Amino acid sequence: MNNETSDTLGMFKESQDNPGARLIGTGTLVGNDVYNLKEESLGTIKEIMVDVAHGKISYAVLSFGSFLGMGEKLFAVPWNALTLDNANNRLVLNVDKARLSDAPGFDKKHWPDMADKTWAKQIDSYYAADEPRV
Repeated sequence: MNNETSDTLGMFKESQDNPGARLIGTGTLVGNDVYNLKEESLGTIKEIMVDVAHGKISYAVLSFGSFLGMGEKLFAVPWNALTLDNANNRLVLNVDKARLSDAPGFDKKHWPDMADKTWAKQIDSYYAADEPRV
């Protein structure tokens, strides 16, 4: 992932025995590109949302549709809807660009209540993320 620039402690060095880290810092994910299975760029990760009470990542906040910072729309994507692509230093989201542009989103001044169970069910359903949220 974004290990080279954000791994200031040197804990994610890859070797023949460890081709990809199994545990990574969330800071190494912020700024990474997200692509779909058609090799189309969907945007970049702006933030990682951690469920502190349960000790797991709930959502990655994806920035999509901006041009030079204008028109940026943010999307909370369930973490289990993303896969790591270490070979290409990016994340993969199995969704078409058109579907993503129609997804429930928000702008940086109006974040949703991500702890709201009704909102979480809507988001999980949209991305077909079958892992239930608590």
